[in-house]
Amino acid sequence: MQMAFELRMLAVAVVIGLVHLLWASAAAQPQRGLKWNIGSRETPVVLTGMAGRLERAFANFRETFPFFVAVVLVAYLGGRLGALTVAGTALYVGARAVYVFLYAFGVPVVRSLVWVASMAGLGLVLLALVI
Repeated sequence: MQMAFELRMLAVAVVIGLVHLLWASAAAQPQRGLKWNIGSRETPVVLTGMAGRLERAFANFRETFPFFVAVVLVAYLGGRLGALTVAGTALYVGARAVYVFLYAFGVPVVRSLVWVASMAGLGLVLLALVI
C-alpha cells in the first residue's frame, strides 16, 4: 500500500523543520558560545547576521507548520484528498524549502513572495476541505 502524496509531503516538511533547527543551531553556536549552550540560558543573546536570520526563519516555520499538519491530517482523515490537496501540499513544502535559503542569505521581497506562496498552498488544502 502506497502512502498518500500529502502524507509524504508532511514527512518532507518535518525534514525541512529539522534542517531549520540544525542550521539555525549551528549558525548560532559561535555567537552564543558553549557556556550559554550548557548553562541556564537565562540571559538572552541577540543573534546577528545569518544566525539571526536563520533563527527568525525557524520561528516563522514553527508558526505555520502546525496549521499545515492540521489541514493535511483533516484532509486525509476526512477523505478529502485530491488535486487541490496535492497542489497545496506540494506548494507549501516547495515554498518552505526555498524560504529558508532566501531568508538565510537575506534576500528581500522574493522571500516574502515565497512565504505568500506557502500560505497559498495552505489555502488550497483548506479549500479542498470546504468544496
